[in-house]
Order: sequence, then structure tokens, then C-alpha cells
Amino acid sequence: MKITRARALGTCFGVRDAIEAALDPAFKGDLTIVGQLVHNPQTVQKLRDHGVQMVDSLDDEIESRNVMITAHGTAESVKEKLSDRGFTVYDASCPLVLRVHTAVRRLVSEGWHPVVFGQEKHVEVRGIVGDLEDYTVVGGSGDIEKLAGKARIGIVCQTTHRITEARGILDEIRNRFPEMEVEFVDTVCKPTKDRQSAVEELADDLARGQGVMVVVGGYNSSNTRKLLEVCSERQVTAHHIENEDQLESAWFTGVEHVGITAGTSTPHEVVDAVHVRITELSR
Repeated sequence: MKITRARALGTCFGVRDAIEAALDPAFKGDLTIVGQLVHNPQTVQKLRDHGVQMVDSLDDEIESRNVMITAHGTAESVKEKLSDRGFTVYDASCPLVLRVHTAVRRLVSEGWHPVVFGQEKHVEVRGIVGDLEDYTVVGGSGDIEKLAGKARIGIVCQTTHRITEARGILDEIRNRFPEMEVEFVDTVCKPTKDRQSAVEELADDLARGQGVMVVVGGYNSSNTRKLLEVCSERQVTAHHIENEDQLESAWFTGVEHVGITAGTSTPHEVVDAVHVRITELSR
């Protein structure tokens, strides 16, 4: 059985830098992260093992002096509230997420109604819109009617959005509201694009034979779910796992080719362990 890894997969630089910052020995267990630093269970456990505390929101009790903002970013108002409460705030926001915040501020200052393509309840999107008085989040074609009556809209994307999906919705908006003035800023990050295009290529190879895809990443990881969507569109059987122990030998019975891909929050050592386990199961 042939096993092929996608040419781009696993942890991106933004996630890597955030993890390294949180594990800095200088904190000596005196650090609380508001939310999940990254959407990966192994990484979350590693942080806990190093004495890093985690809370879901500002409403939860924070016992440390130091507080860290996750790689997904947050609103400036949240950082200000933390500072006002006497915490030392460390910002581990991915630079490519901060780029989205900058783009939104520019659009608003120029008089555009801000629109975000993405998941309304996702922590990254909540951070993008957190300081805005008026905005619209478009998660799919069904949300386009929310834009009725807007004269000028400026659009950005959640960094883990699929750019092909974004461009499709953009075309629908222009067709539905031909009189509307639209500015689109492509803020889907390059690591996400690289992983999406790589899984498209690999899925096409698998579709030509008796192949299956193993997608490695947190169940709550948006970008990992986008990789699954690619497989579904290409009618390639895909199994979403968080670790190698979840692999089942029955998945590979009669299979000639197995592809492996992983979301941007998935450590490479987890991908390695999955690869080894698939090799063992194929014997």
C-alpha cells in the first residue's frame, strides 16, 4: 500500500511561534491563556503539563499575573480590559490574523461597511469584529441577503476560509446586487492556501485509484474541516482523527493508496506518529 503525505501540511509558523511563546520558561507557571492557544488537543495538554492555565473567557477567574492572547487574535477592547485589571498581556496573535484586523480598520476608515467571510462563532471572527459597531458576517450563500440595502461593502476573510468558496460567494454578491460597490481583500493566509491546494492535488490522485485520505487535526479546528470538505467534493473517503490511536485497520482493507494531510494546528510529530501507525496497519 502506498502512503503519501500532502506536500504542505501540519503546523504553520503562527501556531509554532505561539506555542514557543507560551512555553517560555520565563513564565514559570505564571501564565493564563484566554481560550485555546491553538485548536489541537495534544498541544493543549502539553501546555497544561508545563503549568499553563487556561480559561474560556474574561468572566472566568484568572489567578496568574500574565495573560496571553491566542494565535486566533482578539479585539483591542479585550486586551484593554485585561490591562485595566492589572494583568501583563502577551499577544500571541498570528501576524496574518492581525493583517485582517488592519484591513478591516482601513475599510471602515474609508467608509466601507465591513463584511467578514467566515464562521460567525469562531474565535478568530469574534476577534475581528469585536471592536466594530456595525458589521456583517457571511458564512455562506444563505447569508447574502443580509447585505441588502448596503451601498458599499468591504470584504475580508477568516484566515482559514477556503479562497475558492470566498470567490464563489463574492461572485454571487455581485450578481445579486449589481449596483453595490464592493472591495474584496483576500486575507486567507498562505499556509492555509498551501495546505488546501496540496490536499486538492493529493485527493485528485486518490480519486483515480482505490485511495483514502486520513485528515489529522483537532475536531474543533476550522482549517482541518476545510481539508475534509475538499475530500468530500472530490468523492474521496476521508477519516478525521486527532491522533494515531484512532486509526482503524478496517479503513485500509483493499486500499491501494493512503493520503495524509493535517491542519495548521497539528504538530508534525503527531503527523509522524500517524504515518508510522498506518505503515504498521498496512503490513
